Amino acid sequence: MRNCRPYDRVDDYKEESIMTKRMGIWIDKRQAKVYPLTTEEPALTTLASDVDEYNPIGGSRSARSDGPQDVVQDSKYTQREKQQLKDFFARLTDPIAEADEVVIFGPAQTGQKLADELQAHYKHLADKVVGVEKADSMTDNQIKAWVKSYFANQTQAD
Repeated sequence: MRNCRPYDRVDDYKEESIMTKRMGIWIDKRQAKVYPLTTEEPALTTLASDVDEYNPIGGSRSARSDGPQDVVQDSKYTQREKQQLKDFFARLTDPIAEADEVVIFGPAQTGQKLADELQAHYKHLADKVVGVEKADSMTDNQIKAWVKSYFANQTQAD
């Protein structure tokens, strides 16, 4: 009896070989930059968020110094920002679904908020997140280098 592979050509075998799809997402409130690591030259995709910039100027007083003061309603702006972030995170689920491993990084807490949203509402995608890291603002080339370095170091640690 002859040992044979279920592939007719060597190229078919290579195409079927298991390759982990890895992706890095640099994110802040204004935008997310999605960088998939692939065998061909991957493209960096930018998704703009629709989160409004909120800069409270303050309330106003009446003509009298002891008169009533108008108060800026922070809560309505905070609620609007939360909803806009949820909508932004929902748009990021499509690229995340295409990957096997995802690292989320960026300044401030937006990366952690994305990871928390995935954990709460997209459990099947949250399992793909291998790390949430703090990182400064970066150029596109710095983002590409950071993602490559992160996964190279992760591979060496395994």
